[in-house]
Amino acid sequence: MKTLLFLFLLFGNLAFSQMPNIANVWLNNSKPYVGTIGNNKTEMKLKINISEQDKKNDQQYFVAGYTLVDRTFSKFEGKIIITKYKDGNKRNVVFGEYDLAEEPNGKHTGTLKGKFIYTFNWNSKSEKIDSQFIELIGDWTSYDGTMTYRTNLKN
Repeated sequence: MKTLLFLFLLFGNLAFSQMPNIANVWLNNSKPYVGTIGNNKTEMKLKINISEQDKKNDQQYFVAGYTLVDRTFSKFEGKIIITKYKDGNKRNVVFGEYDLAEEPNGKHTGTLKGKFIYTFNWNSKSEKIDSQFIELIGDWTSYDGTMTYRTNLKN
């Protein structure tokens, strides 16, 4: 009976455990994610200014900020969703998807959709992250559907 009660409590706690709030991770220490867009590898910057964990779905984050390509500056809003977490002794990996929508104010605005990989090293002595690496890989598609370009951004 004690074993059954122990198992019930263990699985109950696991079922109701909450993902830690890592909203600050997406802010990237107030630095933009830098990468490329398109076949010509044009430089692209993406800066997240707001990041908040969804209170109903702790695996989802609301984000807002801006993108900059050449001299085209666009504000965006969207979400980042965690789909998988691999816990290692020191190196940990978080996988997920992102869906960002720029303000529709011209031919060169659209949506960014893709997948991300967040890798970090955990220092068990200081109980802090030693180093982290975030990569966003996906596509930018114009609202009118006439342009689609591959994107690759890193912190």
